[in-house]
Amino acid sequence: MKNVFITGISGLLGTNLAIDLLAQGFKVTALLRNKSTYQKVTHPNLLLIEGNLTDDWSVHLKNIQVFIHVAAETNPGLLNYSDYQKINVAATKHLYQSCRNYHVKRFIFISTANTMGFGSLDHPGNESKKIKPPFKNAGYAQSKLAAEKYLLAQKNNTDVIIINPTFMLGPYDDKPSSGKIILMGWKKKVIFYPPGGKNFVNVKEASQGIINSIELGKNGERYLIGNENLSFKEFFTQLNSITNQKPIMIPIPKWLLISLGCFGNLLRIIHIPTPLSLINTQMLCIHNYYDNSKSKQELNIHYNSIHKGIQEAVAYFSQSKTKT
Repeated sequence: MKNVFITGISGLLGTNLAIDLLAQGFKVTALLRNKSTYQKVTHPNLLLIEGNLTDDWSVHLKNIQVFIHVAAETNPGLLNYSDYQKINVAATKHLYQSCRNYHVKRFIFISTANTMGFGSLDHPGNESKKIKPPFKNAGYAQSKLAAEKYLLAQKNNTDVIIINPTFMLGPYDDKPSSGKIILMGWKKKVIFYPPGGKNFVNVKEASQGIINSIELGKNGERYLIGNENLSFKEFFTQLNSITNQKPIMIPIPKWLLISLGCFGNLLRIIHIPTPLSLINTQMLCIHNYYDNSKSKQELNIHYNSIHKGIQEAVAYFSQSKTKT
């Protein structure tokens, strides 16, 4: 299955995925909004097409064996669930139905680990755990879970595989997206860090997991792709080591984050878009930890220390800033 269609090629995961697919001999058709401004990836086996997720892509699906849907609405500042639903659910349904109509063999949906229940260091979350607050009440995670449920209900028609990455770091994060956490601590004299923690994964390992799932993934299964469970303090300590910096490290009290979240909720009530909300600040206070055993066993992913992912992200940001 060497003819692949991907969405979201301009983002962190999509760019790395396109590069890795092409390097491994796949022919890639990729959808993006404006191909005239896209300069990240060029290759004779890459066909860029311009448009929206809800357009009719029938003419481009006739020879496609695998459809990988990466694009999503992730903006934490959106006010309503409907803002996420129209991209993360409705557009996903449209794309899946198009793939079914043109007999695409496999539909791989990139979701998020936060549709699964997180756990502690001793008892991390996995694919069998149900979504928990605060993610249960977050528009992004809710919409991704709704899309997962729809797709899994269709698995008898076209093969469906769900990939659930944790917090990805690495090169080609131009927006930046998750790489903002590195910019928060890099070249700073003082670093303020929240009390919680996350599971971090190198985006290159997430990309390889997706590629491996083309052949190894089982229809109707969800695969959590993550690596190291680190507190925010531990993460910034690693960043300091990699960048040879010695800032003052100051913990942010939980009560202060919750207070800021309540203030953000007030702004949202009067229809002021802001990423500040009680749900989002609660996320910074929990230890959002996961287990990757299933992806290692079934997708044959070989994980390395997130140290490398941080290094690659820092190197890319350094290069990008030098260019500009």
